Amino acid sequence: MPQTTDITTYLDRLLGIPGTPDAPGAMNGLQVANRGAVAKIAAAVDASQRTIDGAVAEGANFLLVHHGLFWKGVLPIAGAQYHRLRSLFDHDVAVYSAHIPLDLHPVFGNNVLLAKALGLVPSGEFARYQSVTIGVRGSADLPTTEILARAARFAKEHGGDAHGTEFSPARQTRSWAMCSGAGASTETLDEAAALGIDTLIVGEGPHWTAVDAPERGLVIIYAGHYATETLGVRALAEDLSGRFGVPWAFVPAPTGR
Repeated sequence: MPQTTDITTYLDRLLGIPGTPDAPGAMNGLQVANRGAVAKIAAAVDASQRTIDGAVAEGANFLLVHHGLFWKGVLPIAGAQYHRLRSLFDHDVAVYSAHIPLDLHPVFGNNVLLAKALGLVPSGEFARYQSVTIGVRGSADLPTTEILARAARFAKEHGGDAHGTEFSPARQTRSWAMCSGAGASTETLDEAAALGIDTLIVGEGPHWTAVDAPERGLVIIYAGHYATETLGVRALAEDLSGRFGVPWAFVPAPTGR
């Protein structure tokens, strides 16, 4: 069986963990160690009690997640945090988290895989964050209703639902951009306007983004934070399984967002 250090060394290098900026709470990389050998890999969007319990039920002792254990910063080891950590220690489960490094990866990234799932072909980058670009963009000649329908089918298959801001049924999408997760923000709307983007596909965003969108000539399609970030961990776990010769399983835990 492969060792946790073998897998984490590979992931750190593949994803560029040390050099990729992120929010402090992301704490990308190995968050919790185990005793060493990895028998099975579980993949999930979030490190929650549900996904930890799911990993244990699958017989996995390496949990790969997009959102890790420490988003709220330093917390007392009490309440929910105590129970999560106690479960991990009791069942010898390691936790590895990759947030922005996974969003932007050119092969295993949430955005390139979401574009593929929606039948869109990226031709450029989008959503600048510090020294990196998280999302993708491209051109199209499709009814916006078709893109929304594709997003709705995708979201339903991945534990969520999709909706868009108001637009005419005859509207065509000529230039689109994409940023998974919480992708609608002041920065992405401004960037979309500067680039002449007419359709922005994201996971979710604040209410005001839906208010502002029509005034910018922009349609925003919200395909679900959870749904749009199921793809990267799945693809990465499958790659690890083939590379290191261990089975893997996805642990679904939709959040309704």
